Amino acid sequence: MPKRPPLTPLIAALPSTVPFVGPEAQQRASGRSFRARIGANESSFGPAPSVIAAMDEAAPGMWMYCDPDNHDLKVALAKHLGVELKNVVVGQGIDGLLNIVVRLYISAGDAVVTSLGAYPTFNFHVAASGGRLVTVPYEDDRESLDGLLAAVRREKAPMVYLSNPDNPMGTWWEATEIERFIAALPETTMLILDEAYGETGPASALPPIDVSRPNVLRMRTFSKAYGLAGLRCGYAVGEEETIADFEKIRDHYGVSRMAQIAGVAALADQDYLKTVANKVAAGRDRISAIARDNGLEPIASATNFVTIDCKADADFALKVMQNLLARDVFIRKPMAPVLNRCIRVSVGLDHELDVFAEELPKALAAARAG
Repeated sequence: MPKRPPLTPLIAALPSTVPFVGPEAQQRASGRSFRARIGANESSFGPAPSVIAAMDEAAPGMWMYCDPDNHDLKVALAKHLGVELKNVVVGQGIDGLLNIVVRLYISAGDAVVTSLGAYPTFNFHVAASGGRLVTVPYEDDRESLDGLLAAVRREKAPMVYLSNPDNPMGTWWEATEIERFIAALPETTMLILDEAYGETGPASALPPIDVSRPNVLRMRTFSKAYGLAGLRCGYAVGEEETIADFEKIRDHYGVSRMAQIAGVAALADQDYLKTVANKVAAGRDRISAIARDNGLEPIASATNFVTIDCKADADFALKVMQNLLARDVFIRKPMAPVLNRCIRVSVGLDHELDVFAEELPKALAAARAG
């Protein structure tokens, strides 16, 4: 047996797992393509035609490295958000920014508070830093603001993660409640406020941008409503010095030239964004109607997906998902206790929701049969 370079003790102790098995891997395993790809919360509507035109025009220039300062995109974002250039940092989607912020603030053994069942990739970054996850159960299918706050105080946690609107349940808190939560946090606790679905929910869920607090980072993305998930581009907004600290360790060439150009074009086409938001709302209504027609209970959603209570236990919900996958309908489901009674269905194109409506009754029958 040959010797091999040793991993660090921390990394060697981590399990070899991934947070998500992608639809591509599932298609390779089955040898078939999905008839409905409605599980990854992508935007089936795609980017705006104006964005596609900008990318087409830019394609011949992809021989050049990207601008490591992300200058044009940061200028566009600052204008869009009503903040200064110094209050914005761009990264490889929210995932890339989460990796950086955990490295900036979390040392081995530090407590990091999150909700039980919330976005799992964040947990992977915490584990890789040696942080100690402290999880708080959801309350009535929403992240528990009071529970998170109590855990932060009890653990003297230097970081807490909250998504609003929420993944995987699609629920949300109004801005006034988020502001109350922020005001009650210790000044030494960094809040990661993940607003990936902010463009698909009610405006009343998003507090006004406030860059005066050093302990609040708000993260948003072009992956959802803007339809650019494949380009991996997101951004964080915060207080000047907090944002400046990202420069110490961020990958300066990590956001491609194409992603930067597409982001600028996407921000410029807010009319298209409104059109997508309307289509998402209509899609949520249709998924909810399909669920009710089959005796299931949709949970009110502010995102581009609907989480559906299967009105049974976790084993039954898992069978429903597996039977849909076997019928080439790609969906996902929450896996944490209590939430795992549900399946989660992304808004898709009309023909994809047609397939879902056709196959859900068969998947439910198969699940009930054992």
